[in-house]
Amino acid sequence: MPITDWLPENRPREKLIAHGASYLTDAELLAIFLRVGIVGKSAVDLANELIQHFGSLSALFNTNLNELSKIKGMGEAKFVQLQAVLEMSRRALGDQLKQNAAFNDISSLKTFIQLQLAHKTEETLLVLFLTPTLNLISAEIIATGGLTHVSLPIRNIVQRALSINAHGLILAHNHPHGKAQPSAEDIQSTQILKAQLHPLNLHLHDHVITAEGDAAYSLVEHGLL
Repeated sequence: MPITDWLPENRPREKLIAHGASYLTDAELLAIFLRVGIVGKSAVDLANELIQHFGSLSALFNTNLNELSKIKGMGEAKFVQLQAVLEMSRRALGDQLKQNAAFNDISSLKTFIQLQLAHKTEETLLVLFLTPTLNLISAEIIATGGLTHVSLPIRNIVQRALSINAHGLILAHNHPHGKAQPSAEDIQSTQILKAQLHPLNLHLHDHVITAEGDAAYSLVEHGLL
């Protein structure tokens, strides 16, 4: 049944206007993005198929064109739209962190980091360089590794922080094929970096680890830094 034949209170657009975007399911939000379905499927049906096929909204947004095109009704135009939405989300959260202290909203900080690293298939080290008031100066990829390991280039991090007059930083890296939990090596190398930054009046505020389908893990929140 076409969405236009649904009761108004059940239609995604009307529900969003009445209750806000957070009230909608993932499929309903995606249906609004898709706008239309295909023959025999409403936009909500197609949205449900996409989420079931890829496993999550995050996986959908980070798929490639070839994989997306395997779903009937999806192609280059929708792929371009998905990538544009993803990049706008990254930039919007980046702007928010530049305007507000990074720790005013730890949830937004984690979301920003997850958006930066979600599409990476190798372990990737991201560093957020901060002002004295914890505003974001720059978020930069400092190193990449293999599927299960990325090194911590302490000298490069220090040099970059000093060159842009950063007063603090947040580390983040992903576990593309694992859990969002630190290894013993992650904890040790983070503590070494913190000790080396201290004499330079550079403060390491946190180290966040992400993984597909798992909540971001903060070393500070777990008392490990």
